[in-house]
Amino acid sequence: MELLDDGIVPEHAREVKHEAREFAAEHIAPNAEEYYRRGEYPWEVLEAGIEAGLVAQDVPEEYGGRGFDLEQVLAIAEEFYRADAGIALTLQLASFGAEILADHGTEAQKEEYLRPVAEDEQLTGLAVSEPETGSDLAGMTTTAEQDGDEWVLNGEKYWIGNGVEADWVTVYAKTGDDPDNRYGNYSLFVVPTDADGYDAEHIPEKMGFRASKQAHIEFDDCRIPEENLIGPEGAGFFILAEFFNHGRVIVGGHGLGLAAAAIEEANDFVHDRAAFGRDVADFQAVQHTLAEMRLEFEAARALTWRAANKVAASDDAGFWAALAKTKSTEVAAECAEQGMKLHGGRSVLTDRRIARVYRDVRIPVIYEGANDIQRDLIYRQQPR
Repeated sequence: MELLDDGIVPEHAREVKHEAREFAAEHIAPNAEEYYRRGEYPWEVLEAGIEAGLVAQDVPEEYGGRGFDLEQVLAIAEEFYRADAGIALTLQLASFGAEILADHGTEAQKEEYLRPVAEDEQLTGLAVSEPETGSDLAGMTTTAEQDGDEWVLNGEKYWIGNGVEADWVTVYAKTGDDPDNRYGNYSLFVVPTDADGYDAEHIPEKMGFRASKQAHIEFDDCRIPEENLIGPEGAGFFILAEFFNHGRVIVGGHGLGLAAAAIEEANDFVHDRAAFGRDVADFQAVQHTLAEMRLEFEAARALTWRAANKVAASDDAGFWAALAKTKSTEVAAECAEQGMKLHGGRSVLTDRRIARVYRDVRIPVIYEGANDIQRDLIYRQQPR
């Protein structure tokens, strides 16, 4: 069964997709259960990904990367996530937020911060979410106030990938207080993690994605140079909205990889079991369940790849990104649910791949904007 065939993938993205598949088979899948059980950051797999040229390579070639575009990163995502979501997220978070600097940073910022990420000398992260704010980008409370030739940050961020491990993070902070310009009150900054006033600790253990680490960050009069502002002051919301359109398509790939894993596990299990004197796969109810899983998966995959094309062309990008993220992550959750049922009692064994997938699929429906928020975006941004 080959669910992630490259027939739907643009020709220019197929080579890196094959690279990602080979890497996932050699380095991710064999280590997935161990890293999930131990809940440790997969440094060894990350280093292998760096050596293979599959980490932080969405950075433009002029700054040391391979210049992967949206469709190439999506091709990598679905292969990595089929092998294991936690390790896959760690690999893709190594350059998370770097695209913002590539698109909106100064030449000096790119040379100082972007090039070391592309050359695999540094890790980065993106700090947006806060403990009490959820998906409300215009409601974040972390502040950045200018004091002479410095910006001073105060507040908290939560669920920040690489918040502990990164060398620098892109921070979204409030720089204005105009009630009539709710979306123009935010800016983005490069914040080195060794800056005074930056303190991060790992969030207590999660039920899924255990090989990926998220942090709680506190800024206490954290001072950074004024030249660390990314783009114009007050443009943060709009820059981030554009960035998330790309990110949500990639999360579509997260869902596709997880759904593929669930279908593969369910299909293999029922074709290797007997009950009541018959192969389990011979029961019509089982066949219909597998058929429905495949039907929804193919619909989600077609939608996600179409969305990648639309977002890359800036054609109603917010609408298509929200569609892809919502559909694919919810299909993954449903496929995992049905896969658990088909496994019966074996599904609750913690060393089973289907049990790991079942726990992991609960997370992508939340990150990059919870799916209820995506439905708001779908309705408001649909072409009329």
